[in-house]
Amino acid sequence: MSSVHLSYHTDDAQRLAIRHLTLADVRWALRKGVEDFWAMPSHIVFLALIYPIAGLFLARLTYTYNIIPLLFPLMAGFALIGPFAAVGLYELSRRREQGLSVGWREGLGVFRSPGLGALLGLGVVLAFIFIAWLLTAQSLYATLFGLEPPDSLASFLNDVFTTRQGWTLIAVGSVVGFVYAALVLVISVVAFPLILDRHVGVGTAVGASLRVAAVSPLAVAAWGLIVAVSLALGFVLLFAGLAVVIPVLGHATWHLYRRAIG
Repeated sequence: MSSVHLSYHTDDAQRLAIRHLTLADVRWALRKGVEDFWAMPSHIVFLALIYPIAGLFLARLTYTYNIIPLLFPLMAGFALIGPFAAVGLYELSRRREQGLSVGWREGLGVFRSPGLGALLGLGVVLAFIFIAWLLTAQSLYATLFGLEPPDSLASFLNDVFTTRQGWTLIAVGSVVGFVYAALVLVISVVAFPLILDRHVGVGTAVGASLRVAAVSPLAVAAWGLIVAVSLALGFVLLFAGLAVVIPVLGHATWHLYRRAIG
């Protein structure tokens, strides 16, 4: 079955109808995300393999090049680029919602989307935020412990959890990481699904996300907390949990967008 995207162009995010979201809407979006996952597990797991493979690669790279202090910032940074990396999942949910055929080829169909330029543009913005987070984390570690890298992972963990500098690193790093995560959340909570669905520009999509966050701060904050906790659980399971967590969150994001934008 073929599909045709109807173009939707506007330079003014104010012309989009923003609905007030409640915690019930967040629960509904998560439930729909789980339903999509169970309806399309083989295709989703195929796409989600990118995450555990990339995670293991980053972990190995960090250990090999003795930049162990960046291991946690790299893992935490997944949340900063996740909204862009999940665009294939949004497309699968969109097609299933319309009763169209779904599969990994359809999921990769975002590369033929009229909104591809805007998707890539906003993806670049998130990539710069991700790099800024890594540089900030590295600078904070160097300020507290100096430029000399730790001798081993055990030595690094000992420094972090048994010294005053280590607890300062945890406290300040958590606050700074929260700021970066909150920034990405408010500018992208519905931005990528909106671009994919209506082919708007980056400014319009970001503006709509900011309005959603302003209209429904509690629901958006709850959504951000759910994403953070879910990703943390995925990492605790040595990245394998991401093969389930990422698809569910990706599909749920699409349905949250549907509730937020009229």
